[in-house]
Amino acid sequence: MGWQGKDPSTDFRGGGFISLENLLYFAQNFPKSFQDLLRKQEGDRSVWEYPFAVAGVNITFMLIQMLDLEAVKPRTLVGATFLKFLADSDSAFDLLYCITFKLMDHQWLSMRASYMDFNTVMKATRRQLEKELLNEDVARLEELPSYGLLSR
Repeated sequence: MGWQGKDPSTDFRGGGFISLENLLYFAQNFPKSFQDLLRKQEGDRSVWEYPFAVAGVNITFMLIQMLDLEAVKPRTLVGATFLKFLADSDSAFDLLYCITFKLMDHQWLSMRASYMDFNTVMKATRRQLEKELLNEDVARLEELPSYGLLSR
């Protein structure tokens, strides 16, 4: 699955237990997309791919930071915007995680990235996601343009 060592628990430092919950939600709710990413079945893949599970942990960590979820009250516009989605659905964070993982892989392929480009791809993914979340025409996460990348 792309763990960095023999003990996967050490890879959860950055994203915590919620990153495991995110991976499980993704596998259960979007099994086709999950399997396609896990097995790297879509697109012209690099010889040095990102490790799947560790990428998932990094996505959780990036979302927590981007949405300012560790603050009592979000200090960013994107964080405040996300609270509206969360008020509508308890699984908003999990769904956003799935969207973000597919978007990251899409960026990876578009950029023809390899392992050393991971941070650059994550930054591009974050910029695109922020742009989509701040679009005033989007009232539900399912209306984000990147939601269309997911398949069940």
